[in-house]
Amino acid sequence: MEKEPTKRTTKNYVNDLGFRLILIPVFGITIPLITGMINGQNFTNWQVKLSFLYTTFIALIVWHGNRSLHFSLRTYFDWINKPLQKVGVLLLTILFYTVPVSVLLLLGWYKIFTHQPPDWNIITETTLIILLAVIFITHVYETVFLVKDSETEMLKNIQLERAKTEAEREALKNQIDPHFIFNTLNTLSHLIEENPSKAKTFNDNLADVYRYILQNKTKDLVLLKEEIDFLKTYFALLKIRFEEAIALAIHINPQWEEQYLVPPISLQVAVENAIKHNEFSTTSPLLITIRWQQQQLVIENRLKRKKRSKTSSKIGLQNLNERYKLTIEKEITIRQQDNHFTVQLPLLKII
Repeated sequence: MEKEPTKRTTKNYVNDLGFRLILIPVFGITIPLITGMINGQNFTNWQVKLSFLYTTFIALIVWHGNRSLHFSLRTYFDWINKPLQKVGVLLLTILFYTVPVSVLLLLGWYKIFTHQPPDWNIITETTLIILLAVIFITHVYETVFLVKDSETEMLKNIQLERAKTEAEREALKNQIDPHFIFNTLNTLSHLIEENPSKAKTFNDNLADVYRYILQNKTKDLVLLKEEIDFLKTYFALLKIRFEEAIALAIHINPQWEEQYLVPPISLQVAVENAIKHNEFSTTSPLLITIRWQQQQLVIENRLKRKKRSKTSSKIGLQNLNERYKLTIEKEITIRQQDNHFTVQLPLLKII
């Protein structure tokens, strides 16, 4: 059987070290010069240098505090679904962090360097400029993140298209495999002579299998009912070929079939994986069970590996897992316990 794909984690990241190394000192020196907070007339050279060092420290605290809050909050709101909430939360966060911190640190500067009562006009003006600078920098960060998100989405769509193409190619390849065609034609030829009505059913099912694959090759998701109907059609072909050596049991409430979505050709991949890698016969049939479990489909079968089997292409369940991550941002679960093999497929509920 195919091994469970390795799970990977991703996180948002922006390389802004150079940006910070340049702009934090610039703001720390420029803003107090603009407001007249620090001037060479009332301070010695050392006082000026230490004051600029202190105001750069203020810029560092304000920048990194807002940066951490921004990075934490951006996972809760996005521009597409909640733009007004996004703007509101950003402005409130900036306001309630930047103003108190700036005022307290500016008061500290007056106490340390001037030993005079604070000039509230300068403090107000300086705090306002700091606030505007923070809003501008936050806008720059959001622009960078939006560009990165756009690039990520484009890459995701490319990967999804590639994964879908591979899945469709593999599904079609399995159907036009020379052995499959040979066995299918033999079966069909035999049925035409022995049971013409059954031969017609077989031929119709084969056509339905191809039709479903071609009709859904451009879709990311299909109704669970459509996927189950397709699986039954596909399994009917296998049933004619293997007869009593295989069996399929589906335990799903029909009402749920109309309420959930699943990537196309996903159930077929899981069932085909069981048939491809297990030994079975009429005396020891292979039973594949599909049941419902907490908004997931659980596909189970007993495990009895084939002693001689061709090397797996490794594309079946791995490709299915990639499609799941790209379409519904979840992964399939593969378990092998004792003599049982289980594949769990997450479902997406229709809102």
